[in-house]
Amino acid sequence: MTENAAAPALPEEPAPPAVPATEVSPQDSAAAQPPGGRHRSGRGKPRPGQPRAGQPQATDAPNAPPRRAPRPVPPALEQLAALYPQLFGAVFRPLKRGIFQDLMAAHPEAFEKDALKQALAIHTRSTRYLQAVASGQQRHDLQGQPVEAMAPEHIHHALVEVYKRRQGRGQDDLLPRLRARIVDNIDASGLSREDYAERVRTRDEAGNAVLDEAFAELAARAAKDEALLRTFEASGQSVEAFADMYGMDVRAVTRSVVSARARLAAAQATEKGAAEVAAEPAAATAAPEASKAPDAVGDDAE
Repeated sequence: MTENAAAPALPEEPAPPAVPATEVSPQDSAAAQPPGGRHRSGRGKPRPGQPRAGQPQATDAPNAPPRRAPRPVPPALEQLAALYPQLFGAVFRPLKRGIFQDLMAAHPEAFEKDALKQALAIHTRSTRYLQAVASGQQRHDLQGQPVEAMAPEHIHHALVEVYKRRQGRGQDDLLPRLRARIVDNIDASGLSREDYAERVRTRDEAGNAVLDEAFAELAARAAKDEALLRTFEASGQSVEAFADMYGMDVRAVTRSVVSARARLAAAQATEKGAAEVAAEPAAATAAPEASKAPDAVGDDAE
């Protein structure tokens, strides 16, 4: 591996279970009592430097459990990091579909088929790789060039998986951030609510609930943007003057106006397309009827 190439991703390891504190057994407690039922003056008091009764002894504290040793990196993954540091090195980039076939064609003697599949599976399931996918980066070829846009459903599933892994490790509530990221992904996808839901819905009830919340938030945002657009157009002012009039940020007003106009244009295009599709059967039905009508010129000539 080259010096500049970072170590390839390792599979995620669960945190070791907490070990309960050691308790003093009844036998140990009995052994600590002096023979006989009465105590001489001062024997019941702890000596200097000794803990009082009920306080844990220093020897009672368990040693911290040793952390699991990291799993060894598959040789094939080490080799990939050395050959393609721009993809498998310090920075992870989403891989183009069919990268396995490209690697086998480029290095027919270097990789064993099953070993390469395992290496790619470990790499693409790592949190660092999923973060790259969730960020919406394009897919890259072996030369490190972007060649394909990331599908909205792949971004969505990566967002949910990264959220699950992070939420399980900390105390912070990351759900609002996940919901906001999903809203942005829906908005950027250009898909209708129905089309987006068809692509991303799974059997995960919690994930579907977050999706529904994102749809509700997006609908509220759209209604707010459309109301702002109507007020802006009725004012006859420029964006700058309108923002200054209402004490709003110019960039926020611009985003809302542009988004509202884009949604209205998309809705009008959809309605127009649906009307044209509905009109096609009627036109097709009218054409045969017209062909059956008698030729007036021919009838008069006869």
